[in-house]
Amino acid sequence: MRKTLISVVIPVYNEEDNIEASYEAVLREFNAYDDIDVEIIFTDNHSVDKSFSILSDIAKRDRRVKVLRFTRNFGFNKSILAGYRHASGDAAIQIDCDLEDPPSLFHEFIRLWRDGHDVVVGIRAQRKESRAKALVRRSFYALLNNLSDVKHEVNSGDFRLIDRTVLDQLKIIQDPHPFVRGLVSELSINPASVSFSRNSRQFGESKFPLRQLIRLALEGVYAHSTAPLKLATYAGLIIALLMALLTGCYIIARLLAPGEWPAGFATTTILILFGISLNALFLGIIGEYIARIYQQVRMRPYVVIEKALNIEASGGVYNEKI
Repeated sequence: MRKTLISVVIPVYNEEDNIEASYEAVLREFNAYDDIDVEIIFTDNHSVDKSFSILSDIAKRDRRVKVLRFTRNFGFNKSILAGYRHASGDAAIQIDCDLEDPPSLFHEFIRLWRDGHDVVVGIRAQRKESRAKALVRRSFYALLNNLSDVKHEVNSGDFRLIDRTVLDQLKIIQDPHPFVRGLVSELSINPASVSFSRNSRQFGESKFPLRQLIRLALEGVYAHSTAPLKLATYAGLIIALLMALLTGCYIIARLLAPGEWPAGFATTTILILFGISLNALFLGIIGEYIARIYQQVRMRPYVVIEKALNIEASGGVYNEKI
C-alpha cells in the first residue's frame, strides 16, 4: 500500500541559525511513523544571509527536502501560499523555522486529521509577549471577527495542518493580497484545534516587528470584510446630519441675536477643514480597495521563483514562474 505523504512547509527569511535545527526536529517527529512519508518544503523569501546556502547543502543530501527561492521578498503570506501550492502530500503542515511552535504537536494534528478533520489549527494558550502586545492582538481578532463573515480563532497563527481538499482549492484562488489563515478558515468544512504553549525563539530575531504586524492585521481586514467601505457611508450620513443640525442652530441663533453672534469665520474654517479631513480619510479607504481591484485584474504572479531544488516549480494554474 502507498504510504501517506505529509508535506511540511517552512517559510524562511534570514534564518541561517535555525534551518538545520528545524530540519532535524521535523525528521525526528516523522521517524516515529512507519506508514507516513514526509517532504519538507522550504520557501526562501530571498534571504540575504547564508540561509539559501545551508538549504542547498541539506537538499543535496536529502531528496525529501525541496527548496523554492524567490527573486525578492514577497511577504510571509505569499511565501506560505507558494509552499502549499507546491505541496504533493495528502496533507500539509506549516511551521515557522524558529520552532517557537513545537513539532511535537504534529502527532496530535495527524491524529485529528485521520479522524476526519480537514483543518487542524494550533491555538496558543500561552505566549511569551508583553501585556500591551497581547491586548493589541486580542483586540485585532475581536475586530476582525466582528467585521468578517468568516470566524477566526483567537490566538491562532499559521501553525496548522490542512487536508488535500483545502490545498486543491488554494491552487485556484487568485488573490493578489492573500491572507492565508483567513482563506483556510473560509475553505474549512470540519476544523479542529489544539492548544499548546509556545516556545521561546532560540536564535535570531523575530521577522515580525510592530510595523509588519499592523500590515498583517490590515491585510486580514481588507481581505475578508467590506465593513470599512460601509463605515465610510454611515459616517458620511452621520456627519451630514450633524452639519444640517449645526446649520439650523446657526441660522436660529443669527435670527434671535444678530448682534451678539460672531461673524463665523472660525466656524466656517473649522467645518471646511473637518470636511476635507473626512474626505481624505474615506478616499484612502476606498483607494485601498480600488488598488486591490487593479492588482487583481493585472493577474501578476504571486511569486517569481529564482531557483528550485528537488522540486518542479511550474506556472500553469498556480500563476507562478521559475
